[in-house]
Amino acid sequence: MRPSSRLEYKRKFDAIMGTLFTGKSLVEERLFLALWPDPGVRRGLLGIRDGLSGFRGRPTHPEDMHITLVFLGQVEQQRRACVEQVAAAVRGRPFELQIDQVGFWGRPRILWSGPSTVPEELKQLVQEFKITLADCGFEPERRPYAAHVTLARKARPVGFQELERPLSWPVEEFVLVASRTGGDPPRYRVLKRWRLG
Repeated sequence: MRPSSRLEYKRKFDAIMGTLFTGKSLVEERLFLALWPDPGVRRGLLGIRDGLSGFRGRPTHPEDMHITLVFLGQVEQQRRACVEQVAAAVRGRPFELQIDQVGFWGRPRILWSGPSTVPEELKQLVQEFKITLADCGFEPERRPYAAHVTLARKARPVGFQELERPLSWPVEEFVLVASRTGGDPPRYRVLKRWRLG
């Protein structure tokens, strides 16, 4: 049995045993930690997408736009409590993002926008989560961190572009978000917020 299969089996077993012994289901939610734009930044992101010539694709709902910090996957209540304890202990500093480029990832067909330079404060925030969330049973992401906002999925290719007027995004908080599959957007729901600084 592969490690991932063993982990999934253990989660299901724990859920069944938790229900048997406590009478309560260990409900799982699909969670991630993220930067969440305020209305002004969200309008700016929409302006970037709407200003692209020849754009075709499935646009991200305005209220679903965000920058992922750490994807957590399916999380039961006990581990969610651990995540919230870790998040509450984070002492990151506020910073400002300059959203100054647009790109396209061919394999997932994602149209995105993001900063050409990731601030040190953001790098440190992501790194702190990678380290501290290990205590909650999460394995750190091995791929290099790429800060981006998904503008559209199933998009037609768009050439890389540097924006003439970068969008300034002051970041003063991060959030815990639950996602759902199916149904009409928005598909993301902010569960909790924490201030930086």
